[in-house]
Amino acid sequence: MTCEFSIKTFDELTSVDLYHILKARSQVFVVEQNCAYQDMDEVDFDCLHLIAHQNEALVGYCRIIPPEFNQLKSNLAVTDSAVKSNHTSMSAIGRVLVLSAHRGEGLARQIMTHAIAHCRKKYGKKRPIIISAQSYLLRFYESLGFVPEGDYYLEDNIEHVKMVLYVAKKTKVRKERTDTATTTTKILSALLFIMAALFILGLLYLMI
Repeated sequence: MTCEFSIKTFDELTSVDLYHILKARSQVFVVEQNCAYQDMDEVDFDCLHLIAHQNEALVGYCRIIPPEFNQLKSNLAVTDSAVKSNHTSMSAIGRVLVLSAHRGEGLARQIMTHAIAHCRKKYGKKRPIIISAQSYLLRFYESLGFVPEGDYYLEDNIEHVKMVLYVAKKTKVRKERTDTATTTTKILSALLFIMAALFILGLLYLMI
């Protein structure tokens, strides 16, 4: 599915943008999930809003919460002090949705890929990203690299699990060398050196 993506701060949203965002969120998270909860919150003011458009119509959406405004924290134990500092604050991605008429076309993955890339660019490539995922979407988020942590919990009477996307450390892979071949090469080189030295000494002796 081919879409156009835009990312705007709350102040950059037009009244039409905001109407369609709130309409879509209400349709998916309140009506479809039969969940009466307060979708509009003050967090929206500090978020970046990622909108997927097709023919100028909103078909998908998510919001990105900057690290300084995100209240969702990772509680995994981190032993590496160099990495630990990056876990004190992290961006979050939430309110991920695709309108029902456009599901099954890979749009949710495109939205998440765009959101992750933007977080990496804006907040740092090594900074983890956290989400509160509905449990039935666990495998989808795992396929994007997110790792579940902690127990499942109810949020607005829907089962969720915290998930974190870390940056895998690059490890140097040492090339395997055959010890026998290496040892044999060293021995042959040493023998050739000794033979050459003896040959030279022999010539010098005959010339004296």
